[in-house]
Amino acid sequence: MSNPAMNPEIFAREANRGGGSRSSGGSPVDELPRDLFDRPRDGVGAPSVPSGPATDPTAMSINGVLSASAVLMLLVLVAGAFAWNAMTVETARNVNGDVVILSPFPGWILLTVLGAFGIGLLTAFKPKLARLTGPVYALLMGATAGAMSKYYEAAFSGIVLQAIGLTVGVFVVMLVLFATRTIRMTDKLRTVIMVGTGAVALVYLVSIGMNLIFDASMPLIHDSGPLGILFSLAVVGLAAFNLLVDFDMVERGIEMRAPKYMEWYAAFALMVTLVWLYLELLRLLAKLRDR
Repeated sequence: MSNPAMNPEIFAREANRGGGSRSSGGSPVDELPRDLFDRPRDGVGAPSVPSGPATDPTAMSINGVLSASAVLMLLVLVAGAFAWNAMTVETARNVNGDVVILSPFPGWILLTVLGAFGIGLLTAFKPKLARLTGPVYALLMGATAGAMSKYYEAAFSGIVLQAIGLTVGVFVVMLVLFATRTIRMTDKLRTVIMVGTGAVALVYLVSIGMNLIFDASMPLIHDSGPLGILFSLAVVGLAAFNLLVDFDMVERGIEMRAPKYMEWYAAFALMVTLVWLYLELLRLLAKLRDR
């Protein structure tokens, strides 16, 4: 599922809303002492750590984004593990020795995907709800990813670990490219990424509609031929570049001193992109191994 959350106008709107007075919004690091990392270490001759300028406790911070992201990704992993263990996938081998899945694909996955999509749209319009909607989305898409992973693993042994490793690798590479300014996020590049993301979302919605109404699927998405692989490569690349948009929006939000609740919104957006990237890598690997 593509990411509807990381829109530059949302951060600018929320940062300007209310002027200098911002709601604390319930950051996951609010409970920590503010001088926790400024205190000198105990012991004789321990160097004292000078206190830096006081930070605004009502503004978005990188520590808050990281803490919220850790909470949401943990929920994704817990839900994914639960769905994985709760499912049983029966397999057999055909005359050619290939693995054939006998168990039907669970219908509840479509419900969780549609529910998560609706929650994503709600969060994009109501960022203050991200602290509540983020965990719900994490549980829904975590269960979806866990169930889909179980099916892919039954057909292609080892594919899940490969997809997880590639997801982490792509995340690290894109973070380095962004931090070193090897790729600079310009308005033109951001527009191209957002238009492409919207187009992919539309293709997936049409595919879901075809499945519900006509019991048919869009070959471009599921086909393991050259066109299907090129489509998946393009979507994986688009998901990777969405990470750059996410990083840029986090940086901008901190610079604009966006309200504290935007930490959860930024974490929500990062989670959406990472889950999307993982699922697209899973699909791409399956296409490559099915040839």
